[in-house]
Amino acid sequence: MNEQSRRKELREQYKRSRPEAGVYRIVNGKNGKSLLGSTANLASLRSKMEFAKSTNTPGALDRRLAKDVAQFGLDAFSLEILDVLEIRPEMTAADVQEELATLEALWRERMDPSFLY
Repeated sequence: MNEQSRRKELREQYKRSRPEAGVYRIVNGKNGKSLLGSTANLASLRSKMEFAKSTNTPGALDRRLAKDVAQFGLDAFSLEILDVLEIRPEMTAADVQEELATLEALWRERMDPSFLY
C-alpha cells in the first residue's frame, strides 16, 4: 500500500469514527462543589484537564472555576464522567447535541443546586 492510499484510508476512517460524547462533572474535592456539563468530545475535555494540571494553567478550564482554582489549586479538582452517550450512525451533530442537553438536564435534576457552580 502506497503512502497516498494509506492517507486516504486514514481520512475515511477518521470521518466514520466519532468521538465519545457524554455528561461530566468537575468536582472540587475541598468544598464539594461541582461544575456539571456535557460535551460531544470527552477526550478533548480530559486533555484540557490534564494540560491544565500538568502546566498549572487554569485558563484551559471553565471560568466559573477560576475563583476556587485560585483558592484551592488545580489539584483540588477532578473530572468524573457521569454518562456516555451512545451515538448511532444515523445521528446528526444536532441530534447528538439535543441528546446531550437532555442527559445533562436529567443529571442536573439529581444534584443539589447549592453544590453546583
